[in-house]
Amino acid sequence: MSLSAEIGNTINTIVLKEVELPDFGMCAELTEIPAIEFENRLEATAKRLEELNIDILLVFADREHSANLAFLTNLDPRFEEGLLLLHKKGKRKMLLGNECMGYTGICPVPMEYELYQEFSLMGQDRSGSRSLRAIFSDFGIGKGLTIGCSYYKRFVSGQEALDIPAYMADVLRELVGSSGSVVNASDIFTDSETGLRNHTCLEELVRFEWASTRTSESIKNLVRQIRPGIREYELARNFISDGLPYSCHPMISSGKKAQLGLSSPSGNKIALQDPFTSAFGVWGALTCRAGMVAEGPEQLGGATAAFFELFWKGYFQTVLAWYETVGIGVSASSVAAKVEEARTKALFDFAVNTGHTIHLDEWVNSPFTLDSTLKLYSGMALQMDIIPVSKGEVVCANMEDGIILADNKLQSEWSARYPSSWKRIQARRDFMKKKLGINLKPEVLPLSNIPAYYAPYMLRHNKVAVREH
Repeated sequence: MSLSAEIGNTINTIVLKEVELPDFGMCAELTEIPAIEFENRLEATAKRLEELNIDILLVFADREHSANLAFLTNLDPRFEEGLLLLHKKGKRKMLLGNECMGYTGICPVPMEYELYQEFSLMGQDRSGSRSLRAIFSDFGIGKGLTIGCSYYKRFVSGQEALDIPAYMADVLRELVGSSGSVVNASDIFTDSETGLRNHTCLEELVRFEWASTRTSESIKNLVRQIRPGIREYELARNFISDGLPYSCHPMISSGKKAQLGLSSPSGNKIALQDPFTSAFGVWGALTCRAGMVAEGPEQLGGATAAFFELFWKGYFQTVLAWYETVGIGVSASSVAAKVEEARTKALFDFAVNTGHTIHLDEWVNSPFTLDSTLKLYSGMALQMDIIPVSKGEVVCANMEDGIILADNKLQSEWSARYPSSWKRIQARRDFMKKKLGINLKPEVLPLSNIPAYYAPYMLRHNKVAVREH
């Protein structure tokens, strides 16, 4: 039996059509998160400590993993590490290195600061700060206490597995002794159901929409410039964040290098028939597009052409399943199951979970597993992140964008306070339904300026996947 016969009629409604992409616009003003929101976040964290019987929480951060600290204080350490000490009764102190001590003005809430020079870069003065042992003891860490530690990752092995540096963990364990405990508390922020960063304020969600317009416009412009002979780093000039920090490394790969997926732009020249991938992420958003460098199947030829036609259609089928299933009150496991059901098993496997939560970091957590018990809820920021791994020819396809789930109350507040953002969201919803054949639930708010707009043959950027009813 041929592969196309095995697949049958499941993808016959998916076709390529020339569809012009509207200009959804971009807001110039970047909404600020009010100081009271950071105070509320610190209070909510202290309350969670009380509930978990944790006496003191340490929130550690560095340049790559700063989201938990920035969520609480608006400060993300630059060049150095940083550490927040938070008592369940509300007392707080931040330890910073030489250079970040001049950055404390970005924190909008009252905070005690102390210089801890071991966080400083190598070769800088380290003679003016106290030891961790002295600082921790003075803050109240001592025998019999339970100390929670949050950096960015929770381990399957449980609470005793810490991801903070050993030099810090060693001091903590010594101070609390055998009658106390030092535990991993990252779930306070990153758990898919209860994590505080998955229950954020409207201002931050609006910032995610602002960010998504930047990443999606960057990828849109990049795709329009793909041509044989252009170099990967020349295409990377389209990555424009308007000053928002990156949430991950910029990605562009072509040819054999595209099989590496995560690699950064190089001097490789794009060639006809190349697989091609690109992704750009900033705080609150990531946009990805991948496909084949060709105008159509006739430029791929032979087995690759026949396989890729089935591949991209099969992939788009899974995307349709995700978008049309996700919604408030829907179980994450049912989304995963619907996407798995839509997958053509003979064509590809999934590289990772079929979607995840997104925040200042590109991937916070993922509820999308077949055994998940979580029901999706209002305020969730989600990434449609389905990555197919070919079981046949060397081809690629991908189209990642972000959405927000919003109940009537959140929608009403969004439309009233941020009408230009709301207008863009509604225009994207209308485009996805009327032009692409994707029926979103009312609570699904697309953030990307190329919402599900996907050209598998990347030299024809306006000939995109559409479902015909």
